[in-house]
Amino acid sequence: MTVSSQNPHPAGWPENPFAGRGHGIVHIGIGAFHRAHQAVYTQQAMLAAGGDWRIIGVSPRSTDIADQLNVQGGAYCVVVRNPVGDECQTVHAISHVIAAARDGDAVLSALCDPATRIVTLTVTEKAYGIDRQTMTVAQDHAAIAHDLANPQHPTGVLGLLTEALRRRRDAGVAPFTCLCCDNLPENGVVLRAGVVDFARHLDPALADWIDQNVHFPSSMVDRITPASTADTYETVRTMTGHEDACAVETEPFSQWVIEDDFPTGRPAWEQAGVLMVDDVRPFEHMKLRMLNGSHSLIAYLGQLAGFKYVRDVMGDDDCAKLVHAHMRAAAQTLVPVAALDFASYADDLVARFQNPAIAHETRQIAMDGTEKLPQRLLHPAQDALNDGKDIGTYAIAVAFWMAYVHKIVAQGKGSDISDPRQAEIMTALTGQSTAQDIYNALSHLPGLFPLALTSSPVWAQAVTVRLNRILTQSALDAVKVELS
Repeated sequence: MTVSSQNPHPAGWPENPFAGRGHGIVHIGIGAFHRAHQAVYTQQAMLAAGGDWRIIGVSPRSTDIADQLNVQGGAYCVVVRNPVGDECQTVHAISHVIAAARDGDAVLSALCDPATRIVTLTVTEKAYGIDRQTMTVAQDHAAIAHDLANPQHPTGVLGLLTEALRRRRDAGVAPFTCLCCDNLPENGVVLRAGVVDFARHLDPALADWIDQNVHFPSSMVDRITPASTADTYETVRTMTGHEDACAVETEPFSQWVIEDDFPTGRPAWEQAGVLMVDDVRPFEHMKLRMLNGSHSLIAYLGQLAGFKYVRDVMGDDDCAKLVHAHMRAAAQTLVPVAALDFASYADDLVARFQNPAIAHETRQIAMDGTEKLPQRLLHPAQDALNDGKDIGTYAIAVAFWMAYVHKIVAQGKGSDISDPRQAEIMTALTGQSTAQDIYNALSHLPGLFPLALTSSPVWAQAVTVRLNRILTQSALDAVKVELS
């Protein structure tokens, strides 16, 4: 599929090296991270080895990004923020973008096109509507409920994938491969379970067909991508001489690890630096526990201590020491792998977090805590507790989260909590003031904390002591005591 006359090559931009190339990927969730990560890798793979692998983007909710990118012919700039200076790259890997809220039929048409051999996704953890405790669909999730009632006119991720796969099966078209790129442990396994269970509610035979014929490789992604700001757009304007409403900024580091399971083909991603492996789990566990777990600690500490950016938290010597200590503790819960050096990885993470050119807001990372805490902090804390290892940094990280949401509720701003369980958090914390009461209220939110933690007096005391210190003194005082 070529760029249509509705999406002309924008004047003043570099020539599109993929003009006339067909698409092979549909990506759902055309946000900043995808544009700074998977689209860049796919462009590099096509430059290295060719192929019809351009990306049709799908914006599930916003229409603005579709309108803006289509006016630019799918082109946009990626600003790489180096400590020694910025770099700017133009990306042409995206063919065009469909706004699902405005044209759901076009989304299904793209998904059903035989040229589409891979569907990639970055929609955040909460958008899937999968209960990871039971590995089934959450029927009270708004998109799940809508799509089960209107399966031929879906709006949610699982509904779209299921309906498209049904149509492809009925038309005798080979199924696409589903590649989840969100920060979920064993994300391919989770996505498979969600799609199969969703389909089973509608048609058991379809569910069996999907389970037997559709491939769901897991992947691990890593690249810090702050929200674009006026400075992002000004940097592009200065470096290129043209306006770019879709510009994104990111760090120099980038990593993508994918299980190599694509029966109908894939781009030559390995030629772009992607690690194609048999088992992604060691890599994702390292990233989720060492990077993402530390990010959550930084986010809630930063929000409590008045640090706007990750770099600000890391600019405080005590905070940086605590973060590094947590990385070391997280590494102790990981199974050693010859190809991975956990100590070097921790050092690299500290350097990345300290990058003065990256303005990554702690507020942004603090969103959706109940979706992130289990795999980032709670499950590794359970492992550390079971193995008799130090749980101090896990306990203080969880205490920071509890103090953070309690502070918002206590200020009468509970509706500002950005979390899919915001209403439950508000209800649980209303009227609570002591560390013990706050801990009890939040640790008993259904399905959030593992039973091994909620039934452990050692864990309860470790968190409540630290939470009380945060509430009665300050977050920074609690850091100093933790390090003493």
